[in-house]
Amino acid sequence: MDDLTLLATQVGALLTEKKLLLATAESCTGGGVAHAVTEISGSSIWFECGFITYSNSSKSELLNIPPALIAQHGSVSEEIAAAMAEGALSNCEAHVSIATTGIAGPHGAVPGKPVGTICFAWSSGGKTYTERKLFSGDRQSVRQQTVIHALRGLIQFLS
Repeated sequence: MDDLTLLATQVGALLTEKKLLLATAESCTGGGVAHAVTEISGSSIWFECGFITYSNSSKSELLNIPPALIAQHGSVSEEIAAAMAEGALSNCEAHVSIATTGIAGPHGAVPGKPVGTICFAWSSGGKTYTERKLFSGDRQSVRQQTVIHALRGLIQFLS
């Protein structure tokens, strides 16, 4: 069993044990987190839905993020990751969410946010935790590292 499958299985067991439903709000991973967890048989018991909000307008329309907040912090920021995670929870029946937003590359870097900059958020019960990481490698590698870190972070967040 590879690392990603093992992590997704652990996430499923933890969510099942706690009787929680998961939602994802993804930008740079393009649904990679949702894909990883739905590869697990029985995930319909604990996975509610996923929002792929790649554009700023979709973040506003689907997750209720004010355009002014995106303009103030930029779409790759802990503030927007938090708003994505919280917006996912307010737009579905899930109890816990993961959000990812970042610059997977090879283009898109801006001053202070190089390629590989990823912001994460995990939210549940009115509590949201955010983190910013810098991953190296090509686009596929950055996205893979992001999915793995998002799942590890969820396990830690719920433990």
